[in-house]
Amino acid sequence: MNFAVPRETGMDYLDRVETGWAFRIQLPIGSRVPFHCTASGKTFLASLPMAKLKSFLATLHLQAMTQNTHVSTATLLTEIAQVRKNGYALDQEEFMDDMVAIAVPVTDPKNRYIAALAFHGPTQRVTISDAIKSKELLQSAARRISESLFD
Repeated sequence: MNFAVPRETGMDYLDRVETGWAFRIQLPIGSRVPFHCTASGKTFLASLPMAKLKSFLATLHLQAMTQNTHVSTATLLTEIAQVRKNGYALDQEEFMDDMVAIAVPVTDPKNRYIAALAFHGPTQRVTISDAIKSKELLQSAARRISESLFD
């Protein structure tokens, strides 16, 4: 489980809970990951008003990290619309080959974006379907984090 916050050039991992599985993908506290190809980054992008989102995307270099990475603003905007509708974001082997992830936003009492709560794993252990099945658990944890931060 990861807790990541937006910074100027990506999402920073502030906290993590490591799995006990020997076979895992390890991104330690302090890691910075891109906005455009990570589930956490896409939750942040989805929180921006459309005009600000388009302006922000114009400043990003949509570098291909894998063959699945969004390198077009148009395809990324389409996915961001889906993230807004679903309330969660996915990384479908966009940041690293053979890794998938899901993230949900953590918001303040005024529903402003604070951070992302996410998990990722190797495709040999976690499928996109498995990740989506955990959506409610992540959303519940995000609400509890928000309550503990702001109550």
